[in-house]
Amino acid sequence: MTAVTAPAIRDDLRQWQQALRAQFPIVTGHPELAYLDSAATAQKPQAVLDAVQTYLTTSNANAGRGTYTWANRTTELVERTRERVARFLGDQRPDRSAVHFTSGTTEGLRTIARDWLPRFLRDGDEIVVPDADHQANIAPWWEAQRLLAREGTHIRVVPMPYQSGSGDYDHRALAERAGPRTRFVATTHVHHVYGGDMNVQRIRRAVGPDAVICLDAAQSVGHLPVSVAELDVDFVVFSGHKALALPGSGAVWARQARGPAFAPGGWNGTPNTVGIASLEAALDWLEAAGVERVEQWTVALAARLTEGLRRLDAYEILGCPLSLAADSAVQRRQGIVTLRHRAIDSGDLGFILFSHGFMVRSDNHCQGDAGEKTGSVRVSLHVYNTVEEIDRLLSVLASLA
Repeated sequence: MTAVTAPAIRDDLRQWQQALRAQFPIVTGHPELAYLDSAATAQKPQAVLDAVQTYLTTSNANAGRGTYTWANRTTELVERTRERVARFLGDQRPDRSAVHFTSGTTEGLRTIARDWLPRFLRDGDEIVVPDADHQANIAPWWEAQRLLAREGTHIRVVPMPYQSGSGDYDHRALAERAGPRTRFVATTHVHHVYGGDMNVQRIRRAVGPDAVICLDAAQSVGHLPVSVAELDVDFVVFSGHKALALPGSGAVWARQARGPAFAPGGWNGTPNTVGIASLEAALDWLEAAGVERVEQWTVALAARLTEGLRRLDAYEILGCPLSLAADSAVQRRQGIVTLRHRAIDSGDLGFILFSHGFMVRSDNHCQGDAGEKTGSVRVSLHVYNTVEEIDRLLSVLASLA
C-alpha cells in the first residue's frame, strides 16, 4: 500500500527552509536520519553553537559578582537577554514587567506555584488546572494547594473542561464553571500531544478581567509568534531547549499587573550564564529567520502528514478530527501530530520507525491523568525538517497499514 499524494508546499518556503536547514550541523551531518522529536528538544543552529563557544572562550565569569571585564560582560549579557526575551515576546511595557531565568518550563511553573501563588490566594479561592495537559502544568498547582492547606488556607481546584474528542479547551463550559472566587487559571498555548493552538485568548473572556492567567508556552515560543501584547495573560513560561537554545535554560515573563509582584524566593545563586548566552543567540536567530515563516513551514508539514494519514484506516490521529485535511478551515496543528496504529503497539511502532531512520517519541508524553490512557507515537517538527522526510515517513507508515 502506498501513501496518498500530499498537498504541495510553496517554492519560496522550500528555498527559505533549505538555507536554514543547512545551518544545523547535527541534522546535515546525519542525512540518513530524520529527527522528528522537536517537541521534546530542538536541535541547535550553528549560530547558537558559535555563541556558546565565544562566550566560554572570551567572557566566562559569574554575573553580578565582580568588577573586572569578564564579570561585567557576563552581567551585561544577563540583563541584555532579559530585555531580549521581553522584546521577543512583544512586550510593549518592559518597564513594568519582569523576566526571570529558570532551567526551563517545569522549574518556571513550580517557581510561580511555590513562591508567588501562596501570596496571591486567600481561603476559599479557586484555581483552574488543565489535567489533560503536560504534567509540568498540573503537578505544581496541586502542590500549591497542599502547601496552602498545611498553612490553613483551603483553596478549590477546578478542572479545566475539554471538548470531547478534540483535546481543545471548552471555553463555554469554563465560563459556566468560573465564578467570583476564580483567581488563577493555568493554561497551555500549544498542546504537546494534540498539536492544537488552545485559543487562550478566549480564556480571558471566560474567566473575566481579574483572574490571573499563567501560560505554558513550551511548545509555542520558538515555533510561532507569541505576543503578550495580544494575549492578555499574566505569566508566560518557556524552555530554551525547545526554542533552539541549550538545555537548562528558560524564562518566566511576568506582566506584574494583577496580584503581588513576581519575585522568586530564596537566594539568587549563580545563573546558567552559558545557557543565557545560547538563549540570546537562539532568539536572535529565530527573529532573523522569521518566526512567522517557521510556523508556516511546520504547519504545512503537519498538514501534509495528516492529509496522508487520514486516508490510512490503520491509524488513529489524536486531537481535533476536523483539522486533518490540508484545506481544513480549522487547521491549527502547530507542527505536532500524534498517532496510533490500530494493531501495532506504539512502543513497537517507534522501534520500527527508528529502524527506517525516523526518531519519534512513543509513550504517553507526560500527559496528565485526564488525558490519554494509551501510549501513542508523536511526530514533532521544526524548521530543519523537510517535505521529503514527511513523504518518506508516510510511505513507511502506509507499508504497515
